[in-house]
Amino acid sequence: MRKLLDVARLVPPEMKAFRQVFEYETEDERATVASALRELNARPRLLDIEGNEAAVISWECSCLQKKCGACAMIINGLPRLACDTRLAELAGERVTLDPLAKFPVVADLVVDRDAVFTKLRDMGVWHDNERSLLTQDKASDWAYEATRCLQCGCCLEVCPNYVPDAIFGGMAAMNPMARLLEETPKAERKRLARSYKESVFGGCAKALVCRNICPANIDIDRLLSRANARAVWGRH
Repeated sequence: MRKLLDVARLVPPEMKAFRQVFEYETEDERATVASALRELNARPRLLDIEGNEAAVISWECSCLQKKCGACAMIINGLPRLACDTRLAELAGERVTLDPLAKFPVVADLVVDRDAVFTKLRDMGVWHDNERSLLTQDKASDWAYEATRCLQCGCCLEVCPNYVPDAIFGGMAAMNPMARLLEETPKAERKRLARSYKESVFGGCAKALVCRNICPANIDIDRLLSRANARAVWGRH
């Protein structure tokens, strides 16, 4: 299998945007975009298809097992995880790789997703020592469903309503808030419900394009309906 990786480059310190194409060949039908990038960067000399010497391609990875979401990027026009995208499944010989477009680019395919985590901090989605939680046997399966969110940003990339630093936090904010709404006793949900209404419910236009792009295959529309019922309509 031969693929041409057309990579968006933004190399420090010049930070001049350009593209470079690299040839990658393998007999492994299971090879992914992540494995291709690792192999390219492991070469003694990285040369593009024109024979020009190239700087190491910057991209993020951690687990390489579809667990951390760090390798999210735009692959052939769609936000996907590099570790979960097999080259054999991509049509054509050329594979375009771009950084997520809704976040500042740090270098090449690496973006700064700090806006996502700042929003979660401001919403107060992390447990504190004084907050009461339901025991595990009383928390529903919906709480577990919400914990599968990777915070990769793929859903935010396709969301027509999400803009970094705005009030609306997108589904990346909805998932952890949905978990808290499930795990927190009813009497203590007022603050959570207020935060949910401001940062999720008030900005979501229910386009739901996110449900087909989620790498974790979270049942987003049903989870959203569940969270709306608890936080907005007061149904339990």
